[in-house]
Amino acid sequence: MTHHVSALMALVGFVAATPLHAAAADGKAVYQKNCAACHQASGKGIPGAFPALAGNSLVQGPAREPATVLLKGRGGMPDFSQSLNDGDIAAVLTYARSSWGNQSPAIAEGDVSALRTEISAEVFSAGQLSNKH
Repeated sequence: MTHHVSALMALVGFVAATPLHAAAADGKAVYQKNCAACHQASGKGIPGAFPALAGNSLVQGPAREPATVLLKGRGGMPDFSQSLNDGDIAAVLTYARSSWGNQSPAIAEGDVSALRTEISAEVFSAGQLSNKH
């Protein structure tokens, strides 16, 4: 019995000492916080002001295109390179690409990271105060 207790105590100590990995970003939550005000919770946008993401060919096309828009901005849309990390960008794009009838594959965080480096997008800085969005 004491062997089992010792083994259990060792396991508890190991688990307690093992750092927890951050949970995967919730794409819907990231969308609600950063995108829904303009593109609407329904993904239908506001005609003449903010494009619909539902049925949008750019959103559903090659992953590189919408990821570039989030990292660099485009037209009246600001870039989110400094305010969203690569996991958040991958999660929100995956959400948009699979919501409102859209049926495109997920985007991996590593692909966003590689693209950020390739296009020299600003680096995410946690805790930075910004009012540009």
